[in-house]
Amino acid sequence: MNKPGIHAVTVYCSSSRGLDPAHFAAGREMGRAIAQKGWTLVYGGNYIGLMGAVADGAREGGGKVIGITPQLFIDKGLEDRAADELVVADSMRHRKQLMEHRGDAFVALPGGLGTFEEIFEIIVGKQLTYHAKPIVLLNTLSYWNPLLDMIEHGVQEKFIKPSARNLYHVAVNVEDAINHLQNYTPGPLDDTWHEKSVPSGAE
Repeated sequence: MNKPGIHAVTVYCSSSRGLDPAHFAAGREMGRAIAQKGWTLVYGGNYIGLMGAVADGAREGGGKVIGITPQLFIDKGLEDRAADELVVADSMRHRKQLMEHRGDAFVALPGGLGTFEEIFEIIVGKQLTYHAKPIVLLNTLSYWNPLLDMIEHGVQEKFIKPSARNLYHVAVNVEDAINHLQNYTPGPLDDTWHEKSVPSGAE
């Protein structure tokens, strides 16, 4: 049965093909687990690489798949023609907006620059209190560890508030990710990420 408030999960991931097989296995498992919970998969709509594995997993689990992609990738013949709904975005920015709007929760699988851009925008949106949806980083093969180390470095150097650690959950496997989504309860929104009493540039 669906947890109230979660009907669709947006998954960000790579379109790369030459990845460690463990990533494809985890992606397929993630898609299947989303479907088995009765949730709709929302993803980037390109049937290649890790994206294709996630979509296949959701279909194997009997779930609904919504792909969102700009015309650019349709022109290249990369769209998921088996998607239950294929939404054509005006641009990459529009695609991100639609993926955010259509998802009640967000999961980032390992990915490249595009995935980094997508998940950081979602994390920052939560920090700025534009939304209070759950965010998960699926840490297959410890992929996210260097990025997490960089965030910790930002905390130590006082560029990032320690409370930023609470904006997302790092999942060790798919089961952990699903459990977090199921049990997630939004906390009070916190907009104290900025120093209200210190002028910009002040020591």
